[in-house]
Amino acid sequence: MQVTRNRIETMAGRSEWFTGAVYIDAVAAPSNVSRLNASSVHFTPGARTAWHTHPNGQTIYVTEGVGRARRRGGPIEIIGPGDRVFFEPGEDHWHGAAPDRFMTHLSMVEVDDQGNSATWGAHVSDEEYAAAPKPEGA
Repeated sequence: MQVTRNRIETMAGRSEWFTGAVYIDAVAAPSNVSRLNASSVHFTPGARTAWHTHPNGQTIYVTEGVGRARRRGGPIEIIGPGDRVFFEPGEDHWHGAAPDRFMTHLSMVEVDDQGNSATWGAHVSDEEYAAAPKPEGA
């Protein structure tokens, strides 16, 4: 058993990877015996990731608020507390808060053999973000 005391400060999300104010708290970091990289990611209203992919996929678990998630070519999905979203390995996608709500999710990914967890692309445009969400339950 290994106990790691929380001595890591909350970090602001990098402007190359996010639009708007995003804050990240480390939950788990890869080590010599684990490939897991997990973070609690806090999005302010309207904040979102850039388009990106993960070599081994990504699971997000919404802990509070209301958010949006979208894969390339698919509809915007509205997500809320308790919802889980899995993005396939290499699937281009983005996720973030709703325009008028905060949203926090746990991000869980496995790094590849080189320690990479994501490949980042272009920022999600305001038009892409504002596209009509998929009706709830549809």
